[in-house]
Amino acid sequence: MKQVRILLLGAGESGKSTFLKQMRIIHNLGFDPDTVRDFQHVIYLNCIQGMRVLVDAQRKLGIPWENPQNSLHGDILLNYHPGFVDQWTFTKYVPSIRACWSDEAIRKAFSKRSLFQISDSVEYFFENMDRITHKDWIPTYNDIIHARRATKGIYELMIPINRVPFHFIDVGGQRSQRAKWLQCFDSITSILFLVASSEFDQVLLEDRTTNRLEESRTIFDAIVNNRIFLKVSMILFLNKSDLLRAKLARGIKIADHFPSYTGDNSLESVQAFILNSFTSLRRHDKSALYYHFTTAIDTENIRIVFNAVKSTILKQNLANLMLE
Repeated sequence: MKQVRILLLGAGESGKSTFLKQMRIIHNLGFDPDTVRDFQHVIYLNCIQGMRVLVDAQRKLGIPWENPQNSLHGDILLNYHPGFVDQWTFTKYVPSIRACWSDEAIRKAFSKRSLFQISDSVEYFFENMDRITHKDWIPTYNDIIHARRATKGIYELMIPINRVPFHFIDVGGQRSQRAKWLQCFDSITSILFLVASSEFDQVLLEDRTTNRLEESRTIFDAIVNNRIFLKVSMILFLNKSDLLRAKLARGIKIADHFPSYTGDNSLESVQAFILNSFTSLRRHDKSALYYHFTTAIDTENIRIVFNAVKSTILKQNLANLMLE
């Protein structure tokens, strides 16, 4: 059977790279020692930059320190200049990160995180500081899944599944990276389009005015109605279901950002609304459109969902071969 080419598309931070990390884990490819070491430095950087963002937000929002002495720790973090972070450098910032995270002012700033740009994973790392700061710490799969760095350029991964080569192509989702998408459109079997469903109350990193969910809808509209893809199956992942559930539980209402929404604030109603806001964009029904609600950081969730996706793609691939 010919190879399956799956193109991963979606806005920045929708979970495309996380999904590919899960593919490596689920199919027992793992990560080589150099890659693990790279992620160690990425995680150190995520911790420092994450707390820097929170201190900056705490000050801009005018939230007073619970312990005024922590203002000095905040200064130390704000004076950090981004760059490569080794273990020795990270160790210098650990006391300040710990002090700030234990201060109620930073927790209050964190509760208002939809107002500014911060990675979803910082809480996970701050809650695991005892482990991460140990001198013999080696990132676990879960640590690597939570590590965040923007995809620049094109990343490809080939995995043989059921004796069929699955060729995954991940392209950066930020606006500056989208010009590279066109060169990946050749002989695609399926498009896996990821949406961060929890980002209904957040704006883009790139322009600070466009709603992130609206940006995803705009991109999806352009892809799903493109004549090039009339015979390509579309698989829609409404991702970050865990964060959406938590956000709704905190009383954040989607109707405040999407006035056309008239349902209650339950996860099921909100997911149905978000799903319809994407599927209703399609102006034809010439190709299949599948959807799944996903949590890309949850390996078991992705294992189950990908089994369904794989079966769909292999059946379709076989049908296409029989038509040729």
